[in-house]
Amino acid sequence: MYLVKHNVILRSVLVIKLKKWGANVIRCHLSTLMGQHKMKVTDVANATELNRSTITALYKETASRIELDTINKLCVLFNCQVSDLLEWVADQQEEQKAKG
Repeated sequence: MYLVKHNVILRSVLVIKLKKWGANVIRCHLSTLMGQHKMKVTDVANATELNRSTITALYKETASRIELDTINKLCVLFNCQVSDLLEWVADQQEEQKAKG
């Protein structure tokens, strides 16, 4: 996304934090998608023009954030929805407390 302000183009970036809050965590299923498509990190990097270190961090689920452009490129490559790539996993203890 780009915003124009006083004849200056500003890039608007929304960053999704992939940090753990307690035991709640956002899981990245890039490794599963890559396996299904028989792709290596280098293949994904070449196809998306993303940095290999970005792809590796998502593959190993060690990334602390991800830009919307990155999500978009991966979803286009794998022809998938964001929910196929990222999943929020709730803390099991909190779920048990909510149930009773």
